[in-house]
Amino acid sequence: MNRILSTQILAALITLLGAAAAQAQTTPFDMSGERPKGASPIVPQIITPRTTAPQAEPPKTTAPSATIPQAVAPKTIAPQVTPPLVITPPAATPQTAAPQATTPVAPVQASPQPMPKAKPAAAVEPTPAFRRYVVPFTKLRLAGEADRRSWSIYLTPEQAAAPAKLSFAYQNAVVVAPEASQLTVLLNDRVVHQQQIGSSDNESDVTFDIPRGLLQPGANLLTFEAAQRHRVDCDIPSTYELWSDIDPARTYLSFASSEAEKLSTTDAIRAIGVDGAGKTQFNLVVPALAQPGTTKPILRLAQGLALLSGMPNETFSFDTDALPSPGPGKMAVIVGTPAELQPVFAVPASAQNGALATFATDPRSGQQLLLISGPSWQAISSAIDMVVSPTDRDPDTRRDLLVTQRWSAPDAPLIYSGTSLSFEQLGVKTTEFSGRRFHTSFNVAIPSDFYANAYGEATILLDAAYAKDVRPGSHIDVYVNGSIATTKPITATGGGIFRQLPVRITMRHFKPGLNTITLEAILLADEDRACAPAATSSTTPRFALFDTSQFRVPDFARVAQRPNLAAFAGTGYPYNRGSEPTALFIDRADADTLSAAATLLGRMALVAGHPIALDPTVSSNTAGTRNALFIGSVSQLPSTVLAQMNISSSSQVAWRTPTPGQTGTPEASVTIADWRSRISGGLLQGQMEHFQQWMHRNFDITLSSLRFMPSSEQVFTPSNVNSLLFAQEANPTNDATWTAVTAPSAQDLRSGVEAMTMQSTWPEISGRITVYSGKTGKIDTVPVSRFTFVTSQPWSLTNYRLIAANWLSSNILSYALLFVAASFLLGVSTASVLSKIGRRE
Repeated sequence: MNRILSTQILAALITLLGAAAAQAQTTPFDMSGERPKGASPIVPQIITPRTTAPQAEPPKTTAPSATIPQAVAPKTIAPQVTPPLVITPPAATPQTAAPQATTPVAPVQASPQPMPKAKPAAAVEPTPAFRRYVVPFTKLRLAGEADRRSWSIYLTPEQAAAPAKLSFAYQNAVVVAPEASQLTVLLNDRVVHQQQIGSSDNESDVTFDIPRGLLQPGANLLTFEAAQRHRVDCDIPSTYELWSDIDPARTYLSFASSEAEKLSTTDAIRAIGVDGAGKTQFNLVVPALAQPGTTKPILRLAQGLALLSGMPNETFSFDTDALPSPGPGKMAVIVGTPAELQPVFAVPASAQNGALATFATDPRSGQQLLLISGPSWQAISSAIDMVVSPTDRDPDTRRDLLVTQRWSAPDAPLIYSGTSLSFEQLGVKTTEFSGRRFHTSFNVAIPSDFYANAYGEATILLDAAYAKDVRPGSHIDVYVNGSIATTKPITATGGGIFRQLPVRITMRHFKPGLNTITLEAILLADEDRACAPAATSSTTPRFALFDTSQFRVPDFARVAQRPNLAAFAGTGYPYNRGSEPTALFIDRADADTLSAAATLLGRMALVAGHPIALDPTVSSNTAGTRNALFIGSVSQLPSTVLAQMNISSSSQVAWRTPTPGQTGTPEASVTIADWRSRISGGLLQGQMEHFQQWMHRNFDITLSSLRFMPSSEQVFTPSNVNSLLFAQEANPTNDATWTAVTAPSAQDLRSGVEAMTMQSTWPEISGRITVYSGKTGKIDTVPVSRFTFVTSQPWSLTNYRLIAANWLSSNILSYALLFVAASFLLGVSTASVLSKIGRRE
């Protein structure tokens, strides 16, 4: 009995142990953290197999199986701009399976058949957005503690109405403190984006939506502002280490509507814009380019296109048999009769009946182009006039502005005589500044007959204030065209307010055309010496500039000079004032030479403010008493023209730029110092040269100023390093101006003109000769030694007095001689009068 009971108990124990083991296998090993106190244990669900067919299940949101294709929602990226800029991976939308009925589970077969693969849904390609690059510079840098750049972009009505985004990429110096530095973007004077500056490792891309209704057809003002502070340093030199670069190739407006890309009227030429390098290119296809009668209307068209677009870096190219490739900042223009254009483009039938100027679409490439056609070249000239006529202006009409808004807004006012302009009129706003070096700039323009480079002073009547902690040693500097003009020290302590404080600027720093005046305040404080942590982040204002400040220019002499390449580059003088067409000499009308001529004339028209009337000629003798322009390679120019320009006649043979792989003619290694040692008295001559340099450095007196009369011009020989030459002189009868633009070859002429007509290099043209080196980018000038006055204003005693004052200031010895002679005559006349007065014995 006991044995039977023991056997039953043992069997029960074995059954209990087996059940416990089965339960242990059902519960998986839990690798999660400990259960919180009082939490219920996780009870695993035991799924029992079904013996009946499964019913339809509700939709699932789990990952799709391998056998059942699921519809996946596309990923969307929401643009976010947060200060400071932090690049985060885009957040994708959760992938949700489409609702479907569950497929019944079939019994497992011994040899299952493979299931057919599901075909993926066809992907819908999104329509690429139309882009407009907006930076009209090859490089845009916001430097210092406060900087601001403004310019206008022209939009068509379709672009202004379309939804738009603005994208830009920037990189800053590593020393810029992100917590105290901000980058602001304004559109039409409204802040559309603001963020901290914090991208020193590499460029960061920023994209944001433009508020609807903010863009307008026509000009739109775009502004980039930077307020930057140094991480650790508080001194003035450290402020020159602060910069933020905006990448022009990654700064653009993108339009979602396909209508924004369409060009409907010729007014859309103004909206051509720029490419990623800040350049604008017009590609003209003219099958009849070699015909003599086409040069005049084609060059008039080039000037009109340059004026309508108004961009700072414009180039023109010509072709005869193929359409150029499209791209941003490029416009294709085809010109010719329907028969001439037949191999290139299918011209509408309406061109057979009259002049036609319209935008058309090339069916092969899909690009839009400007079509100018007609049954004859006389009709084509009429069509060109329809395009260019809005830019025509009477040369005798006085203009009040020099148009610069496409690269520097606002436009520069032209100052003809004594004028006073407030900073508000010049685009300078009231500003408070909390840093150490404040600077701001404005533009003014001077006419071509400006003659006050040796006397007279302009004045800034300054309304400003500085804080109590600004200490003596601080100063206010004024720069004109990049050269220091004057310094005004701050000597009082305890703060102060300047009310119409006169800051005088000598007129010698001004030149015809555009002039940039920069006001800079250097502010020193005791706290900068200690430079405590976070001292650079202080927002307490140290300096304030008020827009009630004024820029005042006195009356100055008005008389033109010949030669004067500075006036040529500034306003296109004398070709901008010609009452009769300018004689244009182009010996060989090939594509390179015409491209150079069109690019040069486009730039001249832009600074002149109107197209320049031209009369092409094949001989210098037909120029007569008219102003003339000679364009071509040096071998094509007549030798009489080179002689008149005081250019060596041997240049036609000897002037050749080195070809690739050629070292060129070795230059002589002998120096002036070597010859000085060979000549007796060389030591004395060296001392005299040092004395002359000292006099010029300290008293601005040179040998050229110590003269009775100007010296004669010397013959100039261009070096093989030079690849382009501008020269200007009077014609043989001394009653007109000749200007020559030449190079060793037509290719050098085209590349050199394209480089020199850039906004950054064009103002460097001055003197009587300017040469450019394409290899080094160096620009050299030969100053004018002897010039001729050309009357440009009606007779006026006041004007003649100012002309005499400037001439005598330029010729000191002549002034001294006249002063001595006048004193002698005064003494003789006084003695003669006194000898007849009084009582005689």
